[in-house]
Amino acid sequence: MIVENNFSLDKVDLAILRLMQENARISNVQIAKDLEMAPSAILERVKKLEQRGVIVQYTTRINPAAVDLKLLAFISLKASDSIGCADTAKELAKIEEVQEVHIIAGEDCYLVKVRTSDSASLMALMRNSFSKIKNILSIRTTIVLETLKEQQQLKIPEN
Repeated sequence: MIVENNFSLDKVDLAILRLMQENARISNVQIAKDLEMAPSAILERVKKLEQRGVIVQYTTRINPAAVDLKLLAFISLKASDSIGCADTAKELAKIEEVQEVHIIAGEDCYLVKVRTSDSASLMALMRNSFSKIKNILSIRTTIVLETLKEQQQLKIPEN
């Protein structure tokens, strides 16, 4: 995911992003009505936002419990990778249950977010997937008991 840094977002771009982030299924016609612009102008701006990597993808957010993924865990890993090497991160990202992989500063090297159905499936994930990644030196797992807020939306500035 590469975002061009040689452009800036104007008020209209930011307004489009706010509307689309709130509802990814919003039509260009509806955005045009909300912003009092022509639908063709909105379509052109959205295409440019996509081409420049500002809009990365359109997704559907699914309730994890509805698909029996009730256990959320954050896993901190220490690895033998040298600084700047992302080999372990790439291997972690290949694991289906892994939702996020972050290279972090501090004692640990990576912070990983995973979802599984229960503690037994989390243990199986550790045994069958994480243990096969050769660079991992240590793992600390934090199981989430309750989530009060979880979102992907960003706070988009007004201008």
